Amino acid sequence: MKLLVSFFIICFFLFSATYAQSTIHFDDYFTDQTMRIDYFHIGDASTEVVTINHVYQYGIWAGSTKNLIDNFNNGAYYYKIYDGVTTKLIFSRGFDSYFKEYQTTEEAANGIKRTYHESAIIPYPKNKIKFVLEKRDKQNNLNEVFSSEIEPADLYIVKDAVKDNTVKVYKSHYGGDPHTKVDVVILGDGYSAEDQKKFEKDLKRYTKIFLEHEPFKTNKDKFNIYGVLKRSEESGIDEPGANIYKGTSLGTSFYSLGSERYVLTEENKTMRDIAAHVPYDAIYIMCNSPRYGGGGIYNFYCTFVSDNQFSPYIFLHEFGHSFGGLADEYYTSDVAYNEFYTAGLEPVEPNITRALDPENIKWKEFLSEGIDVPTQWEKEDYDKMDLIWQKERREINKKIAELKRNRVSPKEIDAAQNEYNQKDKFHSDEVDQYLMKSKCRGKVGVFEGAGYSSKGMYRSILDCLMFSKGTKPFCKICEEHVEKVIKHFAE
Repeated sequence: MKLLVSFFIICFFLFSATYAQSTIHFDDYFTDQTMRIDYFHIGDASTEVVTINHVYQYGIWAGSTKNLIDNFNNGAYYYKIYDGVTTKLIFSRGFDSYFKEYQTTEEAANGIKRTYHESAIIPYPKNKIKFVLEKRDKQNNLNEVFSSEIEPADLYIVKDAVKDNTVKVYKSHYGGDPHTKVDVVILGDGYSAEDQKKFEKDLKRYTKIFLEHEPFKTNKDKFNIYGVLKRSEESGIDEPGANIYKGTSLGTSFYSLGSERYVLTEENKTMRDIAAHVPYDAIYIMCNSPRYGGGGIYNFYCTFVSDNQFSPYIFLHEFGHSFGGLADEYYTSDVAYNEFYTAGLEPVEPNITRALDPENIKWKEFLSEGIDVPTQWEKEDYDKMDLIWQKERREINKKIAELKRNRVSPKEIDAAQNEYNQKDKFHSDEVDQYLMKSKCRGKVGVFEGAGYSSKGMYRSILDCLMFSKGTKPFCKICEEHVEKVIKHFAE
């Protein structure tokens, strides 16, 4: 009995020591302000160079003061902060980047180097820190690609440089203390001085859409939603394929990485300076445009257009990427990437898999009783139907871009755009009806086709907000994961 008691005492002290070592008390290491570390990410498919640009001090810390370590194991990169004295890990966050997406393109494979601007947002440290960037290798292991020591008392740290009297701030929904809420900022781009009332109306509309969709509806008291507008010189955003360029505050553009519907900005510094007028954990950019498009990069930002028939879908879908770290579940649409997911390697995102062993599937506890793995569904007929539309969609969009380049009458452009919108809605309804008739409707299984791959990649359910366009919920797997992320920021 004495030996057994001694064993439990030893176990208790070992557990206590481990817990003490892993517990991070915010006030021991940080002050209630924000440090923003701006850096350049430079390279091509096989090279990568990182250099610090500037370091900033401003505002309050928007994030949780309890959950400082990111244990989601998601994203191609992590930034990690180590205490300069004890070398203890005191903060971390997984993320994806525009640079990482560029590395998967044909240009990057051909050795064309490009430079992207990125930011790491952390609570302001009391003492010297080591800032480390880690990247996943071909086995998904994280390895250091850059590190630098930062002294918080450095004279060259820029203080309160983000103030801009032309920026207007709105509290669209306020739940309380930013430390215990998910702080979402919606930035406007392509809204001119004449569009200010439109921005206010759009902000109110999308706040309502957000708070009426699960799991945000159930957790609405855990959110603060802000609108921030720096008025643009012109209405609308860039469409390079149509030779249309606008003077906007954030520089958002269609045709990012060559994809006509992919909307991103390379003006990260400007975006961060404008967003910094409020506390934020997540950034939306609302683009003043009726054309279909958007984009979302995990723990970076997401974009959506304000006035398309599918804008509510884009708004929620892209937030699934940027906030939840969810993967795209579709696989028939054109994308700008080459081999976005390494062949044979299990992706880190929670909602797609390559695994076919029922005991190792990420969502095994949700599998429908008696379901086959992999799960047979009407994939062949679906693929034929969807690929026909994807081909037609490309041709119509090329036609519209050509009409705009040639500066034909607005009436002719509108007619072509209306034709596209009608056909796009018809196809979306056709997909919904087709999947609703499936024998697998509502079942959780392992369905082939996900993550831009028709073969060898699987999703959990036939249809989901991350799979097809339209007003629909997240699936169980996506919703559960997003709730975990909400808790991480809101505790």
